Amino acid sequence: MNILVLGGGGREHALCWKLAQSEAIVVNGGKLFSSPGNPGIAECAQLVSLDASNHDAVIGFCAVNAIGLVVIGPEAPLVDGLADSLRAANIAVFGPSKAAAQLEGSKNFTKALCDRAGIPTAGYVHCTSLEQAKQALSTFSPPYVLKADGLAAGKGVVIAENEGHAISALEDMFGGAFGDAGAEVVIEEFMEGEEASFFALTDGETVIPFGTAQDHKRVGEGDTGPNTGGMGAYSPARVLSDTLVAETLERIVFPTVRQMREEGTPYVGVLYAGLMLTQDGVKLVEYNCRFGDPECQVLMMRLESDLALYMLAAARGVLATLPEPTFSEDTAMTVVMAANGYPGTPEKGGAIDLRDAESAGAKVFHAGTSLADGALVASGGRVLNVTASGANTKSAQDAAYAAVAKVDFPNGFYRKDIGWREIEREG
Repeated sequence: MNILVLGGGGREHALCWKLAQSEAIVVNGGKLFSSPGNPGIAECAQLVSLDASNHDAVIGFCAVNAIGLVVIGPEAPLVDGLADSLRAANIAVFGPSKAAAQLEGSKNFTKALCDRAGIPTAGYVHCTSLEQAKQALSTFSPPYVLKADGLAAGKGVVIAENEGHAISALEDMFGGAFGDAGAEVVIEEFMEGEEASFFALTDGETVIPFGTAQDHKRVGEGDTGPNTGGMGAYSPARVLSDTLVAETLERIVFPTVRQMREEGTPYVGVLYAGLMLTQDGVKLVEYNCRFGDPECQVLMMRLESDLALYMLAAARGVLATLPEPTFSEDTAMTVVMAANGYPGTPEKGGAIDLRDAESAGAKVFHAGTSLADGALVASGGRVLNVTASGANTKSAQDAAYAAVAKVDFPNGFYRKDIGWREIEREG
């Protein structure tokens, strides 16, 4: 079977790396394509140039190259309805429809669904104007959680410590700081607790757990500084005990999938639930309609089952025929190496030398790289995901940072404390 993966970041490199190990590719002689891909993905897939917003072009490529499965990595093509167009052309696709992708595409959509399904989440007010948002602040106590309603590349959330900061942030949002994503805003109750991520695969009816992870969103050590798309992650998230996983499934994930199906918008693909572990139990922070980045990298490092088999079963509606996937008991950790200036304006074009980086038993996933005159250079904010595993979090951390030390990237930086909270728990 031939497979096409759309996307070109660290998440897609991890997916391609794992799919390239699938029986469909290794045993049955299938071909793996990626668009646009990146220099790292080129090592395990054939790169092609497709405009994901041109649905006819993607469908045409699939027809000519006998693509048996399309995997849509990023959220934007899903919210744009690419999965619908592919299904209409009888092409199997791993990813939700445009209607179902609203779970990530609109914070208000998800909050309203939680209301209808009785799913525990933070209290909120949906605001469509700056004046309404300013008035709504009186409903809450600081710190204020302000979220751009639409897609904002992981940067549309502001935690405001006081009313002045909140008003300034709201003015930015409604003033266009996040483009169309900030045309509407959701203000939420601040939830106390620890965050964790839970993943599940679903074909719209059957739900299969697909691992846990925790990431570090803040740019600085000790989880300080502005939010980013993620500076590192580890899996499993052992803070999510078997009891809490069961609670998450029963109170959050199962009701979501059931509600979506009953409302005529069945959800197909991976459902990524951001959770807050509060004193009142597990609550939903938000949903993503694709694998997390960099959480995907550590999940793929631990996954022992055939990824293509599960993705195709979800796409075909036959997940119930498969057992739960197998993951290594080891901990996997990824450290993000970012370009100087990130999460503001990153320095692009910095030279990168990876010749010795993977000799320590680690895998370097390319997140924002390109080739300039044949040389590897930085072309994004988050540039590399240096990933390794170990028997526990400390040994995984040691292996990851040993590999980081072998990366020659003078124009980059990274956090030196990824996994610190879990390591403290391990003693």
